Amino acid sequence: MAFGSFNPQRQPSMMSDINVTPMVDVMLVLLIIFIITAPMLTHSVKLDLPQAQAQASAQQADTVSIAIDGEGAVYWNEEAVGEDALAVLMSEAALLDPQPELQLRADKNTRYEVVAQVMAAAQSKGLTKLGFVTDPVKEKK
Repeated sequence: MAFGSFNPQRQPSMMSDINVTPMVDVMLVLLIIFIITAPMLTHSVKLDLPQAQAQASAQQADTVSIAIDGEGAVYWNEEAVGEDALAVLMSEAALLDPQPELQLRADKNTRYEVVAQVMAAAQSKGLTKLGFVTDPVKEKK
């Protein structure tokens, strides 16, 4: 007979077929779950919301550029100013509504003491918005 025998010395052959039945069962279960849950995810409620007139948005605050060079000279919007003039300009800016944002630029050779003095002056005059402007690091090729 060619069907096989009960010979224990015979090596069983490797099964080369992949059983896809469990995979098909899992896929069908997932398909049913998605078919059932999809309509629940797109559920919406129709509402008649009241109409309102919006106020004009508040105007954006101006920005003031304060630059400090390597020798400690201070520039207010690209114009060189002394300590007294800087204090007056900061006092005037603090009274504006909305307050301008100070953008502080300092040279890398500037002493921190000068930067700290400018920041302290801004705080003492009542300016609350201060940002530091830096140059991005350039990658060397």
